[in-house]
Amino acid sequence: MPKLKTHKATQKRFAASGNGRIVRVKAWRGHHLEIKSSRRTRRYAGKAIVAGQMAARIKRLLPYL
Repeated sequence: MPKLKTHKATQKRFAASGNGRIVRVKAWRGHHLEIKSSRRTRRYAGKAIVAGQMAARIKRLLPYL
């Protein structure tokens, strides 16, 4: 059986949490933060857990995660 290749773009965007769930960074936190309210930027802080069918797709792209 040949080795499976990891999808590099997916590898840069997603990680596994301690209990094996897929984690992503929230969107809209990249730049222009001075024009966004503090309430809004706090909402974008931290990580989010990927749920359901999308997590299964990501696991397929990252076979060694």
